[in-house]
Amino acid sequence: MPDFPSLPVAGLVVALISAGLPSGGTAAATALTVTIDLGGGPVNGFTPETALGAGVDGHARGDIAAIYRPATLRAMRSVGLRPLTYRLRTELGIEAWHWNPNGSWSDGTQGYWTSDDRPAAPILESYGYRLPRRGNTIDQANDDGYSRLADGDLDTFWKSNPYLDSRYTGEDNRLHPQWLIADLGQPTAVDAMRIVWGIPFATRYRVQYWQGEEVALPDGYPAGQWQTFPAGEVTHEEGGDRTLRLAGQAVVARYLRVLLEESSNTAPAGATDPRDALGYAVREVYVGTLEASGEVHDALRRAASRDGQSHFFVSSTDPWHRAIDLDPAVEQAGIDRVYASGLTHALPMLVPVGVLYDTPENAAALLRYLRRRGHAVRGVELGEEPDGQYVAPEDYGTLYLQTADALRAVDPEVPLGGPSFQSLWEEPMMAWAGTAVGPDQPWLARLLHYLRERGRLSDLAFLSFEWYPFDDVCAAQATQLQRAPGLLTESLANLHRQGLPRSTPLLMSEYGYSAFATPAEVDLAGALFNADAVGTFLTEGGSTAYLYGYEPSPLDHEPERKCDTWGNNALFVSDHRRRILARTASYHGARLLAREWAGQPNARHRVYRARVDADFADEQAGASEALPLSAYALLRPDGRWAVLLVNKDEQRAWKVSFRFARGEPDAPEGLHGPADVYQFSAAQYVWRANGEHGRPRRSRSPRHLVLAERVPVSVPPWSLTVVRSAGPVAALDESASLQPQSESRAR
Repeated sequence: MPDFPSLPVAGLVVALISAGLPSGGTAAATALTVTIDLGGGPVNGFTPETALGAGVDGHARGDIAAIYRPATLRAMRSVGLRPLTYRLRTELGIEAWHWNPNGSWSDGTQGYWTSDDRPAAPILESYGYRLPRRGNTIDQANDDGYSRLADGDLDTFWKSNPYLDSRYTGEDNRLHPQWLIADLGQPTAVDAMRIVWGIPFATRYRVQYWQGEEVALPDGYPAGQWQTFPAGEVTHEEGGDRTLRLAGQAVVARYLRVLLEESSNTAPAGATDPRDALGYAVREVYVGTLEASGEVHDALRRAASRDGQSHFFVSSTDPWHRAIDLDPAVEQAGIDRVYASGLTHALPMLVPVGVLYDTPENAAALLRYLRRRGHAVRGVELGEEPDGQYVAPEDYGTLYLQTADALRAVDPEVPLGGPSFQSLWEEPMMAWAGTAVGPDQPWLARLLHYLRERGRLSDLAFLSFEWYPFDDVCAAQATQLQRAPGLLTESLANLHRQGLPRSTPLLMSEYGYSAFATPAEVDLAGALFNADAVGTFLTEGGSTAYLYGYEPSPLDHEPERKCDTWGNNALFVSDHRRRILARTASYHGARLLAREWAGQPNARHRVYRARVDADFADEQAGASEALPLSAYALLRPDGRWAVLLVNKDEQRAWKVSFRFARGEPDAPEGLHGPADVYQFSAAQYVWRANGEHGRPRRSRSPRHLVLAERVPVSVPPWSLTVVRSAGPVAALDESASLQPQSESRAR
């Protein structure tokens, strides 16, 4: 099988269609009108080379060389997406990123790593190193690590991040309390805890239990609160092996939290690095009931594996590691390899640095290296998905500012931002609820408050987030697709309700149907979702949308889901050697937007708000808010109008007419013929499910028709349509607010 199947790229060009003939569909199609609002002027402006992009990520060892082959790179570039973001998988896997395999340790072959910032041979691969002082059982990457708090080994320990100590924050340590949470798996009787301390230990802490709604994970914000055990407050701890009688009568609880409030600030014997004395270290935790012998009858499972141990969750982890901690299963593309691949299209790239599991010194070294190599940087994204890793906003905030200071010392003008939110849901988190830092507000509200209080809000030059709204991959796709635009619109509005300045550019740093495997991702539903996400995002003022799934990937499996699904967010289905087997619907949909909806890559496009109205004389039509059709209108730099239509009805076709409203009593104007129409539906694409061997039975480019006159355009069920034609001249608004926000400070 060749690397890139020889499939037609150009759409089928059809001769001029007579005025009375619709472009497909059925006689039963319902009449709809798309109204484009000119009266309010454009709601956003963008250039495709800064707004329509994609991302590359870390992969299994050996995949990078397979992906970065010339034929595969040509296939990826053919979609037409231009700006690139580099995703940092190591940050999700609780690993330190050796972005350059050459560098130096703080202590021989262990300690804190700083990659070499001097250009030498091109960096082709880079690697992650597991953290041996890890506290979380679960991570957001391969999820094959484990917590040292329940590994059954008293020689290992969890240690919190020393960069959260006042030595580095310049703040009272009470603003950054650390904690560990034990999940007993089910409500369990508890009256005692044994803590085997490492060094440094906590001299003051509280042992608490969750009283309220039971949840599967300590995220979200269920009804309830943390309660301190009757004898759970310790004010003069001396370390060592300590057994605590927490209550005279056992309390039934599933989650226990140890809130660490003051450190001994002592270092292990022989330690020479000041970071060794900062934070908290715990070797093992035992929870249960106190036996007559004085021993704790332990309710926790212990093993040096994720599945064998009870789950622990912690506030932070020390990025200290050793040369022997190299993760043999994961690699990131070398930074030079990415820049040489052509995937950046000679444009500045959005690059990441580690924050939660790395050091400011290593981040600064990367920026120095990029400058010395002459690599163009659009901005630096600090960290990835901290909200999904139980980190308190104030802790991320201080790590962000420390890293920002280190980067600014290299380049005072480089745009900095983050945090690449895992989700935009607004609830605060149970894990850090009730701490002394402040009220239990949503994550972003607390982060913005932290930055604003320090006069550092301007250091957040852009806000980035990921958009995978559907965890339930077994639900009806049509229902989810119809909800998707409203979910994104509401989530973006909520960012501003939480205090984000409207002048802050928004970057959708990843987007896809779901973070879990589902056939929707490789079927037509995935293409419809992606188009709706981009259209909604740009209409609501977004700056750049980076599609996830740029690299060819095999199908993933969700055996634990009741529907046992196979799928992937991918433009290309590949074998396990990353050789392309077929283009997915998402490829054709993304290409349609990048090449037919949008026009000249480096020229400004204006976005106008469009609404869809039913012809209420037609009894088949329902209320306009229930219509499963979305419309997104652009005035392109060539003076033509381009309207993207997303039909999320699996059964019904629509006859769509277009009108322009200026808010005046004059007769509305419509599109002028002839019109180019591009359509992508089941006539071009059919997915054949077959487990890991699922493939498209039909995978063709969108068809191209030319309508000679102004006639309703027939939109097939479950389809994408782009209508491109002349129309009325709009008053051009050259206000600064419509400039492509995220490129204004790119270097």
